[in-house]
Amino acid sequence: MYTPTYQPNGEEIAVITTNRGVIKVKLYGKEAPVNAGNFIELAQKGFYDKVKFHRLEPGFVIQGGDPQTAKLSSKEVAELVEKQNAGQYAEGQPMLGTAGPGYTIKGEFDPANVAHKHLDGTIAMARTQDPNSAGSQFYFTLGPQSFLDGQYTVFGDTISGLDVIHELEVGDTIESITIENATK
Repeated sequence: MYTPTYQPNGEEIAVITTNRGVIKVKLYGKEAPVNAGNFIELAQKGFYDKVKFHRLEPGFVIQGGDPQTAKLSSKEVAELVEKQNAGQYAEGQPMLGTAGPGYTIKGEFDPANVAHKHLDGTIAMARTQDPNSAGSQFYFTLGPQSFLDGQYTVFGDTISGLDVIHELEVGDTIESITIENATK
């Protein structure tokens, strides 16, 4: 289990530049210091540069952060996801949605005490059934998703670019993520 060395100050803003436009997210570094700190570290290392969004559930979420997508074209990601969704996995193809940074981080959520709700444009860490299995994959909610509250770590909310989030599709690219107000 990884603990980031970056200690969020609670003022960080993630500027996520995609091929469709810019999204700005206020990060909840005080409430979710491990998840926000991990996201900030990965962004500052360029981990998310050229990573594609690989999962879209209309009216629910758009998900990205799988490093396997960085070396694929947008078209290749879309075609591979379509095949995988149809159960047509081929030997040697990456199984998108399964990779991360090589470690996991602690979940920071409490079903009995929900700090932040899943609203339209909320950013949260994706994970398996293990609550401590998040790494680099994250999702934006496409509308309020109250049934996720207290089940996944919410680590920020969109402050501008909500229209961009709602335009994202499978294969769209994260050009870069920079962090405003980060301490050195």
